Amino acid sequence: PYYVDINQNLFLEAYLHSSDPNLVLFLDTCVASPTPHNVTTVTYDIIRNGCVRDPTYSTYYSPYKHIVRFKFNAFQFVRSSPLVYLRCELAVCRAYDYSSRCYQGCITRSKREASS
Repeated sequence: PYYVDINQNLFLEAYLHSSDPNLVLFLDTCVASPTPHNVTTVTYDIIRNGCVRDPTYSTYYSPYKHIVRFKFNAFQFVRSSPLVYLRCELAVCRAYDYSSRCYQGCITRSKREASS
């Protein structure tokens, strides 16, 4: 565990261990939950489908394509344990493959038309 105070900046870094210099790392989704095993029932989206959901979230420059750096403010779920579990999903893509997930950025799903 990593202990921080409420509203303290929490800095994170994801690193791809690979000898291939042509790989890019992209942070797609980061979800917080009060339990370690169930990250679907009670969750808080920090970033989802590449779209920032938490106003305290921000990215930091990395000189390397295989390192992602970001931060958000620490928080606690109301009426829950003081522990918060974080689950992040990242995509690994070929550099300069502009059709890959890494270059699409925020994806908002369009609503489908419901016919009678």
